[in-house]
Amino acid sequence: MCRRIVWTSWIGIAWSIAIAAAELPRGVTIEDYFSLATVTQLAVSPDGQHVAYGEARWQQATDDRKTDLWIVPTGGDSPPRRLTFDRANCRSLQWSADSQTIYFLAERKREAERKPPYDGKTQVWRIAISGGEPQAVTQVEGGVTGYGLAPATGQLVYSIDTSVTDEDEFSPLRGRLSTLRYHTGKRAVSELWRLDLGTWRADKVLAEKRYIREFAVTADGRRIALISAADDTVLKSEGESRVDVWDEGRLTTPPTDAYRARASSPHAWLESLAWSADGRRFAFCAIFDAHPAEIAIGEKGQDSWRIDLMPRPADTQIHGYGSPLKWHPAEAALLFLADRAGRTVLLPSDPAAVRSLPAPELADHVVYAFDADAAGRLGVVLLGQPDRFPELYAAELKAGAPLRRLTTLNPQTAAWKLPTVRHITWKADDGTTVGGVLELPAETKPGTRLPLVVGLHGGPTTSVKAALEYDPYLGRVWLPAQGYAVLCPNYRGSTGYGDKFVTDLIGRENDLDVADIVAGVQHLVREGIGDPDAVGVLGWSNGGYLTNCLITRKTLPFKLRAASSGAGILDTVMEWGINDEPAYPKVFKTGLPWERPDVYRQTSPTYGLGNVATPTLIHVGENDVRCPPGHSQMLYRALHEYVGVPTELLVYPGEPHGLGRYSSRKAKMEWDAAWFRKYLGGPAENVQR
Repeated sequence: MCRRIVWTSWIGIAWSIAIAAAELPRGVTIEDYFSLATVTQLAVSPDGQHVAYGEARWQQATDDRKTDLWIVPTGGDSPPRRLTFDRANCRSLQWSADSQTIYFLAERKREAERKPPYDGKTQVWRIAISGGEPQAVTQVEGGVTGYGLAPATGQLVYSIDTSVTDEDEFSPLRGRLSTLRYHTGKRAVSELWRLDLGTWRADKVLAEKRYIREFAVTADGRRIALISAADDTVLKSEGESRVDVWDEGRLTTPPTDAYRARASSPHAWLESLAWSADGRRFAFCAIFDAHPAEIAIGEKGQDSWRIDLMPRPADTQIHGYGSPLKWHPAEAALLFLADRAGRTVLLPSDPAAVRSLPAPELADHVVYAFDADAAGRLGVVLLGQPDRFPELYAAELKAGAPLRRLTTLNPQTAAWKLPTVRHITWKADDGTTVGGVLELPAETKPGTRLPLVVGLHGGPTTSVKAALEYDPYLGRVWLPAQGYAVLCPNYRGSTGYGDKFVTDLIGRENDLDVADIVAGVQHLVREGIGDPDAVGVLGWSNGGYLTNCLITRKTLPFKLRAASSGAGILDTVMEWGINDEPAYPKVFKTGLPWERPDVYRQTSPTYGLGNVATPTLIHVGENDVRCPPGHSQMLYRALHEYVGVPTELLVYPGEPHGLGRYSSRKAKMEWDAAWFRKYLGGPAENVQR
C-alpha cells in the first residue's frame, strides 16, 4: 500500500506524479480503495477567486472516512491548501459576502471539555481563507441540525431538534410506563433560530411543531424556504412533506398540488432548496421512485406564493437524489444536472437565457457537483472521466471556454493498471435499447473471453455512469484488476434513457429489469467478451434484490456460478410491512398488498427459492431499516437449511443500510473476492491481495 502524503505545492504534486509514473504499472488492490481522496462538496467564493471543498479520506486507526476543509484558487496556477486538520466532517460550506471567510458544519470533541462546542455535537464553525484555528459560531446544547447564512445582513439561521407530546387518553399510561418504546405520542420536531453575527444575540424564529428536513435563507435574511413534515420519519417525508415560506415573520404554505396532486406520483422526496439572488424565486427538486424527477419553482404573486413544475427541456431527465441547484445570477435561468445515457451533464433551465456552457467535456463526461460565483462569470465542476478519478475544474461561463484543472487529488493512481471504461448498449427481447457501463481489465486483448461479473446498482431510479469509480458495492475497478469483466447494466427503471424507460418498470419488477440484465450478458457473450459458463452477480439494495431475482430464476441462458447479495429485499409484502419507506413498494406494485396480491407475489423472489443452485454470499447491516436483516436471514435459512446451496451470511454490527466503517467495507470486498475466486474462478495471476 502506498504511503499517503499531503502535498502543499504544485512542485510536490508534480514530483509525486513523476515518481508514480516511473514505477512499473501494477494491479489495483482492495487496500488501494482506502487511499483515495474524495471531494464531498464544493462552494465557489462570491468573487470567484477561490473554491472551498470538503475532502474525505479513510483512516484505519479510527475505522471511518471523514472530511476536512480545503481551498484552491480558481486561476489554476496555485496549489490547494488544507484549512482543517482534525477530520471533523466539514460540510454545508457557505461563504461570507466579502469572500474572506468560510462557514461550515462540523463536530469537534476534546476529551477535557464536555460542553459545547467541543462535546462532539454538530455546530456551525467558520475559518478565514488565510487559515488559523476554526472558530465556533454556535454553541448550542445538543448541537444544530442545519444552518443558512444571510451574508448581506450578517445573520445566520440555524435549526435544532426538539420534541412534542401529542396528548390523548393514553398519555398518562405512557408516562407511567415510560420504559417501553412507543410509536405514538411523542414526535421529533424542529425549531429555527436566528443569530446576529454582530451582537451574537440569538432569537427563536419558528416553532411550528413540525420537523424541518432542510431550509434555505435569502441573502438578506428576509425570507426562508423550508421543507418540513409532521416528524422525522421517512414515512411522513416521502409523501406528506411540504414546502413552507417564512416571509418577514409570516409563515405560509403555498399550494402543494404542483408536486403532489399534479405530479406523476404523489410520493415525492423534496430536497435541494435554492433561492435566486434577488430572493423572489426559489427552486427545489421533487424526486420520485419509479418516475422521473422534477424541479419545482416557487414565486410570489401579488398576494401569495405559488409553486409550479419547471418545464423540462426536451429529452432531459433531471438528476435525482443529492442533485444541486444554482440560480444563474446574471440570467433568468436555473442550472441543474441531467442524466443522459451513462453521463450526467450540466444544463440551464432555459437554453436561451444562458447562451452556452463552457467546454465540451461538460457534455461528454460526468458532472458530480458544481457551483458558480455571485456574478455568474465563473463556474467550478467536480468532473468524472472514463480514464481518471474525479477532479475539480474551473471555467468561465461562456461559449467555448476551456476547463482548467484545479486539483490532483489522487496522484498515486498514476501507477495503477486501471480498467477501460465505456458505455455500451444492447437490445432487450422487446426491442428496447438498454445501456450500461462495461469495465475490462487493463491490457485486455481483443477476442479474449473473460469470466463476467454483473454489478447491479440500487435505486432503481438512478443509473451507473461511464466514469472511473472505485465502487465496493458494484465491483468497479477492483474486480477488473482480478481478471473479471464487469458489466453494470442500467436496466429498465434506470434514468438517462427517457421517461418511458423509467416508468416501464412499474408493476413489472422481477420481469423487465431481469430480462434487460440477461440480455446484456447475452450481448457480451455474442461479442466474444463474456464467458457464458462463468458468470457472477453482485449488488446492494435494489441491486441485492435483483441478485435475489436472478438466483431464483429456474432457467438462465448462461451459468450463474457465484452471487453476492447485499442488503437485498426477498419478500415484497415484508418489504412494505417492515422497511422505512412503504410508499416505495406501493408505487412499484401499484397498490397495497391486499389490493394487488398477484403483483406482490410475482415480484417476490421468495417463491423461487427452491430453484437456487448458485453459491450465494449474503451481506446486511445489523441496523438496516431500508432493507431490514429479516430478508437476508430468510434467504440464508432457505439456502442453508432447505436447499443445500453453499452460502454465508455476513451481518455487519452497528451498520445501517450502507457500510460506513473502514473495516466493514474492506471485509465486504475481501469476502466477495474470495467467494468469486472459489466459485467463479478466473485467471489466478490477475488476483491481487
